[in-house]
Amino acid sequence: MAQDDKTTAAHPGPASAGASVDYSLDGSAGHLLRRAHQRHAALFLALGGPGSLTPAQFATLLTLAECGSTTQNRLGRLVALDSATTKGVVQRLRDRGLVAATTDPMDRRTIVLSATAEGRAALVEARTQGLRANDALLDPLSPSEQRLLLALLRRLTV
Repeated sequence: MAQDDKTTAAHPGPASAGASVDYSLDGSAGHLLRRAHQRHAALFLALGGPGSLTPAQFATLLTLAECGSTTQNRLGRLVALDSATTKGVVQRLRDRGLVAATTDPMDRRTIVLSATAEGRAALVEARTQGLRANDALLDPLSPSEQRLLLALLRRLTV
């Protein structure tokens, strides 16, 4: 098969009117990324103990600890969560005493979030949990494939 034939078969162009387009979930980047994400989330949860953080809680708390303090709106953007999900995740972290909320001295209507000492302590174990989940997910790949995959995923998420 010529190179052009391989490219066309792997990446068909727009379908002409009336032509059928072969589509397979196993060939869909979105589907495969979702399945990889599900596997990572399952690994992350399996590696945690009772009361451990969920992947969304971990990402939220880690981002909050890294940026110091921020508004809930900005935090959601940094973690790439929609506002409703961010609100629920933050509320559960607040309920557990891992996140504190204060008002902005410049604008009393604005709520500023920060990780508590308990939240930063919870991150110590959760970071290890995250590293182990990443290692388990990427284990089938060689080190160079792992670096390439991460680099390509970064390019896709800008």
